[in-house]
Amino acid sequence: MYMGVVIGRVTATRKDDKLIGTKLLITQPIGMGESESGMPIIAVDTVGAGVGEKVLYVTGSMASRAAADKDAPIDAAIVGIIDSLDWERQGG
Repeated sequence: MYMGVVIGRVTATRKDDKLIGTKLLITQPIGMGESESGMPIIAVDTVGAGVGEKVLYVTGSMASRAAADKDAPIDAAIVGIIDSLDWERQGG
């Protein structure tokens, strides 16, 4: 699982039939310190996330398993909304 922040929405009026009814969100990956980590991705929202929310997302085969249609062509899926994040750096 990875963390990200939803930074936008994607509207696609024409898409694969198995994606009809899905919400596509632009997600900026973040690290534990909440700084940007890599390029934004487009993820299928499975939990009702919105712009500005911190989320958990999965990629690869786990992403398609999170969708209602397990055969949908999905490479990234939002599977959780982060309410809080508490952590301590270990070592050094």
